[in-house]
Amino acid sequence: MTEAAGTLGLVLAGGLARRMGGGDKAMIAIGGTSILDRVLERLRLQTAGIIVNANGDPARFAATGLPVIADSVPGFAGPLAGVLAGLDWAAANKPDITYIASVPGDCPFLPRDLVGRLHAARISDDLPLACARSGAWRHPVVGLWPVTLRDDLRRALVDEDLRKIEVWTARHGIAIADWPDKPVDPFFNVNTPDDAARANALAAQYPDA
Repeated sequence: MTEAAGTLGLVLAGGLARRMGGGDKAMIAIGGTSILDRVLERLRLQTAGIIVNANGDPARFAATGLPVIADSVPGFAGPLAGVLAGLDWAAANKPDITYIASVPGDCPFLPRDLVGRLHAARISDDLPLACARSGAWRHPVVGLWPVTLRDDLRRALVDEDLRKIEVWTARHGIAIADWPDKPVDPFFNVNTPDDAARANALAAQYPDA
C-alpha cells in the first residue's frame, strides 16, 4: 500500500513500568511470544521500517536489529517526547518518510490493518493527525504524526512544558479511526501482572487476535 511506503513504525517502549515492578513490559510473553515480537510482526507489513524509542541501555533491544533511540527531551517527558525523537530520527535518516505511526510497546493485540485505517481516517477528514479508538476509548498514543510538525511539537515540549498529547493534537486537528473492543480490544495494554494474565487468557481463547 502506498501509505506504508511513506510511513515509519515507532514502538514506544520508554515507559518506567512502575506497576509491573520495573523492567520492560515489552518483553513480557503473551501466548508464548513477547509483546514486542507480537508488535513488530504486526507492524512490519504495514510500514516502511520500524524504530524503537526506549531510554536506558539500548542493548536490551539489540536482538531486534532495529534502531533504538532515546528521548531527546530530558526527564521522562512522556509519550510526546518519544514521538518527537521518532520524528527527528526520520527527518535525519529517512527523508522519504512523511509520517510516523506510533504504537505502545505493551499492546499485544494490535490490528494488522492499523496504519491503513489511520491514514484513511485522516484523508477522509482532511486532517494532519489520526489516532485510534476502540469502543468509547480513544488511544492517543496509537496514531499518525506528520514529520512536518516536528518543530511545532518540540516548541510545545521544550518551551511550553506540554505533556498532554490531546492538548497538542487538538491544535492541529486529529481524525479518529474506530475499532470494536470485543471480543478482544485491539489496544488492550499490559500494565500490571493481572493484565498480563488476562492477555494470556485472551490469546489462548482467541489465537487469531
